[in-house]
Amino acid sequence: MSVLEKFSLEYDFRTSPRLLYTAISTPEGLSRWFADVVIVEDDVFVFRWEGSEQRARLVECKENEYVKFLWLDDFHHDHCLEMKIDVEPVSSLVALIITDFAEPVDIDFSQRIWESQVRKLQRLFNP
Repeated sequence: MSVLEKFSLEYDFRTSPRLLYTAISTPEGLSRWFADVVIVEDDVFVFRWEGSEQRARLVECKENEYVKFLWLDDFHHDHCLEMKIDVEPVSSLVALIITDFAEPVDIDFSQRIWESQVRKLQRLFNP
């Protein structure tokens, strides 16, 4: 197994923390931007994209603030995906901070995938 490298990305949104939290924490919300299909079996989220599937357990969350998924596949073994909502107190700007892992040679590719996915999410709030 190769060593995965942690990376974080930040994106601005014109929406409320409540609406953004729904988009990152529910199967309905996640299936609108993150994966083609998202279902929950017991306490495991099943993410499906064009013939591939990954499973993750929601291990931690705080309403309107963050979600943390633990990947259950061999590639990501013991690595989490965290999506945190940050609200700037003075301006009330809302940001989504995504922390994920990838092989060092795949970091750029992973970041481009996130860029593409998050653009879909941003269009939900800013058509």
